[in-house]
Amino acid sequence: MEALRAGDEATFERLVREYSPAMLRVAQLYVGSRAAAEEVVQDTWIGVLNGIGRFEGRSSLKTWIFRILTNIAKTRGQREGRSVPFSALGSGDDQAVDPDRFAQDGQWASPPRSFGPEERLLGRETLDVVERAIAALPPSQALVITMRDVEGFGAEETRNVLGISETNQRVLLHRARAKVRQALEDYLG
Repeated sequence: MEALRAGDEATFERLVREYSPAMLRVAQLYVGSRAAAEEVVQDTWIGVLNGIGRFEGRSSLKTWIFRILTNIAKTRGQREGRSVPFSALGSGDDQAVDPDRFAQDGQWASPPRSFGPEERLLGRETLDVVERAIAALPPSQALVITMRDVEGFGAEETRNVLGISETNQRVLLHRARAKVRQALEDYLG
């Protein structure tokens, strides 16, 4: 923190290298093109540099940076007419997963079936299925699963960055994971 506040370029460059790929993926969920997402990331880094003196440390630096990113991306997405508020993103299906797939304790009743050779599961085709399944999700679900499962954010970090409740984050993640799992099962059938 102090090195960043003191204008240490090496520290800033390390942060840019470490966080920019994830920032780009998150920004793309809000805006219409990769170019617009790259601009959002650049604007975020400018915001970080301009605001570092006001950073109070009430959250982690990573959470603070991603909060700046999502605020800029939301504004840009709204300007582009592509952003939709979380409250309007109900998918209409109150039951994302068949209740018979769960045990009494709320856990999956059975683990995923064996999908065949390990090479197939780890193959590029399978990753493409996952990427397409995530891209087909409602925006709020895509954002939460990308932050949690692709980028490795914790639950609290994700809630803080997106400004959503614990329950909302849990429901969005569960629905997203269930749909991605179903897409994998359909593909690997």
